[in-house]
Amino acid sequence: MSTDMKLKDRIVRGIARLDAANKAAFAQNGAAFAQAALDREAALDGDGDDITAVTSFGPAPWVVFDVTVEMAFLVAAAEGQLSDDTRVVFQSVIAEACNYVVQDDKLEELLADLTEMLAEDGLEKRARMVSRALRRADHQREGLCIAALIAHLFGAISARRREALELLARAFGLDSTAVDQAIREAEQSLAGD
Repeated sequence: MSTDMKLKDRIVRGIARLDAANKAAFAQNGAAFAQAALDREAALDGDGDDITAVTSFGPAPWVVFDVTVEMAFLVAAAEGQLSDDTRVVFQSVIAEACNYVVQDDKLEELLADLTEMLAEDGLEKRARMVSRALRRADHQREGLCIAALIAHLFGAISARRREALELLARAFGLDSTAVDQAIREAEQSLAGD
């Protein structure tokens, strides 16, 4: 995959802008993407295998990070398994967007798990699982926006990637206007450069 590095950088900055806009809304009892990544790493035990701590934002805000990454992954993989090159670019966008808080080996492990779960369960079941983990509307909207932003790594959002976004929205009980809004916000964020 040939990825325009300027586009990749714009997507990372777009996620950062979205994240900054959401921090105030999440300050009371949520976690914006970068903060969720920080909480994820802080909650890992000494071996780095199990989540053992409750963080300052309440129960398991690291879930926001993992599930948001899964949403973006499901949209990115909507046209088939990610090539090694695409996976490296995807991983680098996630790493940069969370300020490199999550270690590379942990991101690789997470992406390997997501690849395996998608292969075993399929897109529809994974969308249902995501919807069970993200119950707050603001987290759902942020996840849809980040997934739409990352989908731009592949150019315009294809019909299959849009279908994946709509499947996620339906799993949350949202309609296609939520997808339209997420895509519009992603495009506005990208246009900010």
